[in-house]
Amino acid sequence: MIKLINLTKYFGSLKIIEKVNYEFRDGESVAIIGPSGCGKSTLLKLLIRLEEPTSGTVVINNLDVPKLSEEGLIGLRKNVGMIFQSSALFDSLNVYENVAFALREHTDLKEREITKIVKEKLRLVDLEGTDRLMPEELSGGMQKRVSIARALAFEPKIILYDEPTTGLDPITSVNIEDLMIKLNRELKVTAIVVTHVLQTVYRVANRIVMLHEGKFIEAGTPEQTQRTSDPVIRKFITGGL
Repeated sequence: MIKLINLTKYFGSLKIIEKVNYEFRDGESVAIIGPSGCGKSTLLKLLIRLEEPTSGTVVINNLDVPKLSEEGLIGLRKNVGMIFQSSALFDSLNVYENVAFALREHTDLKEREITKIVKEKLRLVDLEGTDRLMPEELSGGMQKRVSIARALAFEPKIILYDEPTTGLDPITSVNIEDLMIKLNRELKVTAIVVTHVLQTVYRVANRIVMLHEGKFIEAGTPEQTQRTSDPVIRKFITGGL
């Protein structure tokens, strides 16, 4: 379970998030919507302390994230997979090495054990046989799948997706969405999806919230969101029509 308690983030005088209280339940898929630049990606970074809160806190599985030691933070990040908008693959490493990287850095596993895990995760995202390809040889959709495989290396119970389908063609977007649905269903992970792509929101989320002027607005299920009378949410999902 993930709790935001009076979570606040400012960059100088610029308000990003202000006194947000919210709870993400185990096993659900929550989409956080809002226009570009409203702070959605910053929120994900606060969850795993890639950014420090100005005040308030994040609690994940009863751990007060801002108070964790470096060792505790490494342990937390093993249980929380992060898929970055740009995929964030290491350009100089091939697919195998990208997926294996954290396993080599943070475990004492033997290489044959790492190989087994890498092949299993690549199979899970339908990328068998791509081990030796370099990132530059992959399509945008394949790069995204590699980043998902890398995030799954430690079998996390929470996955954070930052704009998972932005910039992808419609067919590739559907394939990535299908993969997200599959992982949520088969692995029983908690997913938090940050996006402004409404198709992705409606397909992958059980629950939707909107980040607006630093606050959360509860939108409900995809069906409830599409029928909402809230003027802020309605303006966003209809493009102001």
